[in-house]
Order: sequence, then C-alpha cells, then structure tokens
Amino acid sequence: MASTCPNCGKRLHWYDVKAECSECGVSIPNFNWEERLEADNELAERKFATFYRALNRLAYSIYGTKIRIARIILSFVPAIGFLLPWATLNSDAKTVGLDLFGITSEISLIDILSDFFGNPGLYFSNISYEKYSGVLSFAMLAVLFMVLSLVFAVVAFFLILITAKHSKTKAMVIFDILSVASAIMSAVMITLTNGACQTQAAVNFGNFPMYNISANVSWGFYVALVLLLVATVMNGIVAKKPAKSDDELEAERLERKAKKEAKEHEKELQAEIERLEAQKQEELEQEQKVAKAKADLEARKNKNKG
Repeated sequence: MASTCPNCGKRLHWYDVKAECSECGVSIPNFNWEERLEADNELAERKFATFYRALNRLAYSIYGTKIRIARIILSFVPAIGFLLPWATLNSDAKTVGLDLFGITSEISLIDILSDFFGNPGLYFSNISYEKYSGVLSFAMLAVLFMVLSLVFAVVAFFLILITAKHSKTKAMVIFDILSVASAIMSAVMITLTNGACQTQAAVNFGNFPMYNISANVSWGFYVALVLLLVATVMNGIVAKKPAKSDDELEAERLERKAKKEAKEHEKELQAEIERLEAQKQEELEQEQKVAKAKADLEARKNKNKG
C-alpha cells in the first residue's frame, strides 16, 4: 500500500523497498525515532493508568470499605435461600416440592424441570386443559418466578463486579428489587395453587399423577426472602454512601506500593547487614585460627630448642 516519506512527503510505491527515501535520503524506519519512542512511552503510560484505574475501582467495589465487604458477602448469601424448600404440594399420590434437592418432598425442583424439558408438550397440554388457571398452571408459574428470582439475584451479584467503575450506580438495587418481586410472585402463585386445589381434585403434574392436593408456602421461602431483602438494603446503602475518586484510589495504591517497596528495601538492607556481620565474624574466626596456629608453632619451636 502506498505511503509517503515522513521527511519530504514523497509518495512511496510498492517497489520502493530501500530503507532510505530516494528523494531526500533519510532513513524512513529511523526517522524521528526519539519522538516516536517518547510517544510510545506516553501511550503505554496512559494504558497503564487506565488499567490501574479499572483495577482500583474493582478492588474498591469488592473490599474498599467494611460496608462494601459486607455487601459482597450478603449479595452472595441469598443463593443459599434457593436451596431451601419454598413450597410443597401434598397429595395422596406424590409430594412435589419447590426446593432444589427435595428436602421435604419426593419430587424435587430438579425432577420437575427435568420432566418438563423432557416432555414440555405434555405440560402445555395439561395447562391448556385447565384453561391456564388450574393447579398445574399456577404451580408452574411459581416455578418460573422462583427461577426468575434466582436469575435476577445472580445478575445483581455480578453487576457489583461489572459496574465497578460506577460506584454510585443503583443497577444492583433494581435487579435485587426484581428478584424480591419475583420471589413474592412465586409465593402468590402457590397461594393461588392452593385455591385451585379446592375445585380440582386430581391433576397430572407432567408424568406425576396427583389427587386430593393441597399446597402451602414453606419456611425456606421466608428465609430466602429475608436474605434477598438484606442484599437489596445493603446495595442501596452502598449506592448512597460517598465514594472515593479515581485520584484518591490511585494515591492510596501508590502509597501502598511505596510502603511495600520501602519494606522490601529495609529487608534487603537488613540481609546485607547480616551478611557483612557474618563475613566479619568469619574473618575474625579465621584470624583467631591463624593466630592460634602461629602460637602453637612457636611453642613447639621453643620446646625443641629447650
């Protein structure tokens, strides 16, 4: 591709293979190399500054203050709530539970999801047969809102890391509120499920037949709701708290770096002092050995003369 000589501006063609310009004789690769080197250094410094700003922000967002440390922990803890039993559908045939591993039921949330994705047409047919307002319809909506609550909670947690450079953002609070609202809707759907049980004696829950059904919200839901609310409040508090500027964070980083370097330098000096002392001690011991050897030799000579 054609270009021009940086010195005289002569147009260069593909066949101009020499390093020197045919017009002015300047070395094109080495032209103005000092200024270009300085420009490269400035560019590298700007990139490092940008990198350190991002790193400072990320560290500050996670553990910059005590309240932020508490926030990151309390934003993760709600995950435990989704392992607990949120609701139970009891029947004379099977017991279905909205908990991950079936702590209080024969059929767990994993079993429900596995059965649903294995044959979704069966579920939609039964839901349609109920005209979208029966036991299975409301129960599956409860499952859907529970899953949505988990998704929103996970998004809120990762937004702490993703939006680290925006210390005052309320994005996490918004997703926490969506998570809480979804959890409440899940409980509402269970209540509607129980209401539908009064007029619907039997239902095929996918491949699981159930009859004489009753539904109730379990204790795990309330634990999960409290944990989600705490995470929401913590994110709200952090969003309202004053945040340090990039300059302050960089100054603190440089101060920590200087202290670390000073400590390492002090250790190096101490090691050098210890090395010199050990060397002196070794030289002293050597001198003492030589002096003793000379004294012994002199004593033997005197003895032989006597």
